[in-house]
Amino acid sequence: MIRTKFLALALASVCVAVASGDASAQGKASVGIAMPTKSSARWIDDGNNMVKVLKERGYGTDLQYAEDDIPNQLSQVENMVTKGHKALVIAAIDGTTLSNVLANAKAAGITVIAYDRLIRDTPNVDYYATFDNFQVGVLQAQSIEQGLGLKEGKGPFNIELFGGSPDDNNAYFFYNGAMSVLKPYIDSGKLVVVSGQMGMDKVATLRWDGATAQARMDNLLSAFYGRKRVDAVLSPYDGLSIGIISSLKGVGYGSGDQPMPIISGQDAEVPSIKAIMRGDQYSTIFKDTRDLARVAADMVDAALAGKKVEVTDTKTYENGVKVVPSYLLKPVVVYKSNWEKVLIDSGYYKRAQF
Repeated sequence: MIRTKFLALALASVCVAVASGDASAQGKASVGIAMPTKSSARWIDDGNNMVKVLKERGYGTDLQYAEDDIPNQLSQVENMVTKGHKALVIAAIDGTTLSNVLANAKAAGITVIAYDRLIRDTPNVDYYATFDNFQVGVLQAQSIEQGLGLKEGKGPFNIELFGGSPDDNNAYFFYNGAMSVLKPYIDSGKLVVVSGQMGMDKVATLRWDGATAQARMDNLLSAFYGRKRVDAVLSPYDGLSIGIISSLKGVGYGSGDQPMPIISGQDAEVPSIKAIMRGDQYSTIFKDTRDLARVAADMVDAALAGKKVEVTDTKTYENGVKVVPSYLLKPVVVYKSNWEKVLIDSGYYKRAQF
């Protein structure tokens, strides 16, 4: 009788333990967040916003930065799979290097979300949260069009083109979006690429490195602009813009009778907003990482609950193996005239930062 009671109590304890274990697993599902680098303030914001939103929804988080080191990020993602996270949110350094580890993630039933950079050459990426990257390039080019007065028939003007990192799928969308606006002006002679350097094979900037962009701008100026003026520079990212500006200032632009060219950018980073305020940079593109974090968290929520994941695009982002269902957010162009409304009034930045 005592033995029977003991067994009954033991069985009841096991049942309670299993039930509470299930509840704990459900309440404390963890999400691995792999970000590329802390060298860009934008990725720090992305990581912090992802952690904030996911924790508010009851998830544990494991945020890792790889400092633009591909083997490091690969190792980090492998560890996240081993730890048993229920979902992975990955902003890849090189979107072509994760195929094997994501096969292991899929085998473990882990949901994989590409975050703002498409993961390529694998069927094992479930969703993609990003901005309308082609439109980013369109807005960058339209800001140049506006700054030069091309629509009013002004010109011809000299322009140089910079692209993003060739291992980042987004870089091609930015460039192609920009060229959809600029190429008709180039074809008509209203814009002249004095160096002749066009196409991502010639204008890409590995790892989005500002020092690399500065060195290339130095070379362009010395080789092609001895007696000519640069009127505009297509820059796809603020970090490159700062390097380009440094190069131009080094040869006298921004002083005397040498006004700065019209220079674009992206990510609305604080140094570039200050550059816009000074008149050194003309525009940047704001991508609200708070919204992107929310979209990625919504994807995690729905996928782990077995519900339908909301997407807005099922045609554009072909990764070499499949079209990845995507949610595209709207980018906003920022000028000297609207930066306060867009960035301060929205609460993204504090006025004291400027």
